Amino acid sequence: MSKKEKIIVGISIGDLNGIGSEIVLKTFQDSRMLEFCTPVIFASVKLMSFFKRTYGLDVNLYGIDSLDKIVHKKINVINVWKEQLEINFGAEEKHIGSYAIRSLEAAVSALKDSKIDVLVTAPINKSNVQSESFNFPGHTDYLAKELGGESLMLMISNGLRVGLLTDHVAVKEVSSNITRELIEKKINTVHKTLIQDFGISKPKIAVLGINPHNGDHGVIGTEDDEVMEPTLTNLRNNGKLVFGPYAADSFFGSGNYKNFDVVIASYHDQGLVPFKTLAFGRGVNYTAGLNKIRTSPDHGTAFDMAGKNEANYESFKQAVFKAIEIYRCRMEYLELSKDPLKTNLKRTFAKKK
Repeated sequence: MSKKEKIIVGISIGDLNGIGSEIVLKTFQDSRMLEFCTPVIFASVKLMSFFKRTYGLDVNLYGIDSLDKIVHKKINVINVWKEQLEINFGAEEKHIGSYAIRSLEAAVSALKDSKIDVLVTAPINKSNVQSESFNFPGHTDYLAKELGGESLMLMISNGLRVGLLTDHVAVKEVSSNITRELIEKKINTVHKTLIQDFGISKPKIAVLGINPHNGDHGVIGTEDDEVMEPTLTNLRNNGKLVFGPYAADSFFGSGNYKNFDVVIASYHDQGLVPFKTLAFGRGVNYTAGLNKIRTSPDHGTAFDMAGKNEANYESFKQAVFKAIEIYRCRMEYLELSKDPLKTNLKRTFAKKK
């Protein structure tokens, strides 16, 4: 992609009975968005026109049947299917879930082939998308299989970043999944991500303990003493600014999170409950560590709001902006990295928080 061309943002439409179509179209109703990027929605132009009429939106959709026909300054809709669909807002339907996956698979294929530069995914319903060919608990696991690299769920909002050691894992299985190898892999992934995707030369990483009060020296559990602490010590000895483990119950309330570039939680709710309390509606889910860039809003399908023309699209809009920002940052990093004679990378590329 030349510097004069806009970044092409591929969009998977998510569950058609949810709010995905609404937040996508409302994001691009503001024509100024087309100055920042060129959107390509993977769905059906007939269906997107139906949503446009349903929500009374003033947007011009440009239908294409090939990614070679993308037009800048247009809201491109590539026809992944042409059959007519009946939409039942708020209903959890298996066949609708299959269309969400058709959209996702087509978008990921385009991402792998560099037909689009970044991917922004509208929410899917984790239940109705399950099939013999798609048996993943969510986007992150599917993308980890399809794309190169080591994936890590990273929630971001302004200066707040929260990553997860384990994401869609049952609570009863969390401690057995957290091994020294996993901790090292996730910390190494987020360390590299903060350098290449956010321009932070020496990331400060906080890690939350596994058990309440970090196990109280074995009274509640031994995992923090036997697994977490020695692993973090080893990472520090190898030059990474890794701190913790910290007791999770007071970490966010005390404001301690503001002292770090990222906070790594041991499991899903330990990290996402405080994140969404502090930043819900403005946060972005970024799948860090992969060779391609994917973001999404920080919420789900919101079946209870679907079709009511009341959905808040701010998080999806932020997901688009963040995908563009990360893409540019990574391209700059890669450019500087391949030619060390241009400049001293650590001095020129690194940015203050």
